[in-house]
Amino acid sequence: MDIALRPVHDSDLPVFFRQTNDPESVRMAAFTPEDPADRDRFEAKWTYIRSSPEIVARTVLVDGDVVGSVSVFGEAGEREVTYWIDRAYWGRGIATAALRALLTEVTDRPLYARLAADNTGSLRVLRKCGFEVTGKARGYAPGRGEETDELVLTLET
Repeated sequence: MDIALRPVHDSDLPVFFRQTNDPESVRMAAFTPEDPADRDRFEAKWTYIRSSPEIVARTVLVDGDVVGSVSVFGEAGEREVTYWIDRAYWGRGIATAALRALLTEVTDRPLYARLAADNTGSLRVLRKCGFEVTGKARGYAPGRGEETDELVLTLET
């Protein structure tokens, strides 16, 4: 399996939109847009992401196929990582490899990550990449329609 990152292309956006509308993926991610099916909001978000110099967004490719995205966003000292991998590719080490590749490109530290506390797959990815749990929170998760426990992780080095 050849896992690679590249800048986001216009042709990636329909794939991302489909991926972020998978009900099981939305539930697992939890902290998603209120209405993932709002295409205009999705397009506006990606227009902003792609035009912001503070955001590093990459498309994740597996053997040349678009399988997700990985990004770093936020101001210095508060930057966060985020990623989304198509559910059909979960459990194959792709998110870990993609995040590791992004972490070699973006050397700012500390970096943070937030996830639903019961998202064990994503927790494994982050720990394999050196993140440690440094906090807990509870907030409304639109992807679940309810208050959800959340973990905050930090990568210091």
